[in-house]
Amino acid sequence: MWGYFRICPHPRISGNNFRVFHDDGLIGKEMNSEANKKNNESRKAVPVTVAYGDGIGPEIMEATLRIIKAGGANLDLETITIGESVFKKGITSGIEPSAWDSLRRTRVFLKAPITTPEGGGFKSLNVTVRKTLGLFANVRPCLSYYPFISTKHHDMDVVIIRENEEDLYGGIEHRQTADVFQCLKLISIPGSERVIRYAFEYARRYNRHKVTCFTKDNIMKLTDGTFRRIFDDVAREYPDIESEHWIVDIGAAKLADSPEVFDVIVMPNLYGDILSDVAAQIAGSVGLAGSSNIGDGFAMFEAIHGSAPRRAGQNLANPSGLLLAAVQMLVYIGQGDVATKVHNAWLKTIEDGIHTYDIFDPAVSRKKVGTKEFADAVIDNLGEYPQQLKSVNYPPHGNPLKIKLVERPAPSKELVGVDVFVDWRGSADELGKQLDEVSKPEFQLVMITNRGTKVYPGGIPDTFCVDHWRCRFQSATSGQPVTHRNVIDLFGRMVDAGIPPIKTEGLFTFDGEPGFSLGQGQ
Repeated sequence: MWGYFRICPHPRISGNNFRVFHDDGLIGKEMNSEANKKNNESRKAVPVTVAYGDGIGPEIMEATLRIIKAGGANLDLETITIGESVFKKGITSGIEPSAWDSLRRTRVFLKAPITTPEGGGFKSLNVTVRKTLGLFANVRPCLSYYPFISTKHHDMDVVIIRENEEDLYGGIEHRQTADVFQCLKLISIPGSERVIRYAFEYARRYNRHKVTCFTKDNIMKLTDGTFRRIFDDVAREYPDIESEHWIVDIGAAKLADSPEVFDVIVMPNLYGDILSDVAAQIAGSVGLAGSSNIGDGFAMFEAIHGSAPRRAGQNLANPSGLLLAAVQMLVYIGQGDVATKVHNAWLKTIEDGIHTYDIFDPAVSRKKVGTKEFADAVIDNLGEYPQQLKSVNYPPHGNPLKIKLVERPAPSKELVGVDVFVDWRGSADELGKQLDEVSKPEFQLVMITNRGTKVYPGGIPDTFCVDHWRCRFQSATSGQPVTHRNVIDLFGRMVDAGIPPIKTEGLFTFDGEPGFSLGQGQ
């Protein structure tokens, strides 16, 4: 199975950074302007779908587009409406069906933040777009701009690559009893492999030396364990890149305390969502962080912050997060020369101390400006380079990357039992005795757990229990498979006994290995 992906870069490209000096800054600007004009005239306009969003979205989108157009970006823009106004029409996804036509046509999406109305019933627009378009990798560069933006971590330069489609973000939730709600965590082998391979290819392309994986595989041995196992397998194919694994809790603590020890970090969806925001904030400000969402032929670029409706219309918002996302977009669509020019101008503006209110610090800032004035300053700096911050140099043309997933034969799969979940208000012993009777002849009741803790047989009365019980039935003939008809017959006996199932999970072996977590004593 082949996929073709275009890698989006980190702002600092080690080994390729450059700094250009001219005898006369004005002459340098004029030369660059003329060159960009010629490049722009010869370059075909690239279709891009744009959404101005809600709150501060329109202001920062206007500033961003003004800057990148001044830098020479050649874009054929299509505008769609998403977010709050669409939600209020009763469209729970926040995006109208006609907008998908534009996205499928351009395959590139520059999106400002949106506002989701309060209350239930509304889906996450980001999750909807990511999953619908198959945007499997979320790439978030998090680096410090010390001493011009305050941070405790002067040398932080981390890229977090987050799996974007799976995990708990499938949004598959159910209320099963009066007491208990469930959210399914789904981790797949192909989904894990392609984001992990992307992380290693990203590291190789941009001269990064290490890829770190965060999971909680000491507890979730099958789901997170699979992500970890695939990471270890893929890492062996990249001997030129150091690899390591951290349990996510201590890894998060280390990231907050010593981010300079990390380079590229790849994680399942939930951990990546949380820790990429943490990383952006400890680097200096969430407001400075942009992200790319990369799929097979589709990409979405966005700031990671929200729509901040309280700041809307006041010419206060910092457009930097969306602008840096647009820089990644320019590289993706093959206008890396423009990306280089815009990004270096932004760095020079930050270095000049021209700051919006959110990052203004009298100790280092020279002038507090609004959204429009900040954009003006970046435009004025086009063709300039930072003197203290490291300048960037993106490849002038996009370079698609091929990623090949390993072909795996389907394992031999056998049904050996079933976990049956029931709603029960009595004691574990009472439930166990009744289920022992209905389990025969095909099954034996192996155990009952309550929220994962074994309570029968051999439980203790001190265990706090709710009304949600997992009852494990396995073949009465040890190690032998059972049939789905046997399972249906078991359900019928349970219904007749007044203990109907509320949820079931088949217990399967794969090539003889259990495909389910083992209970205590098993």
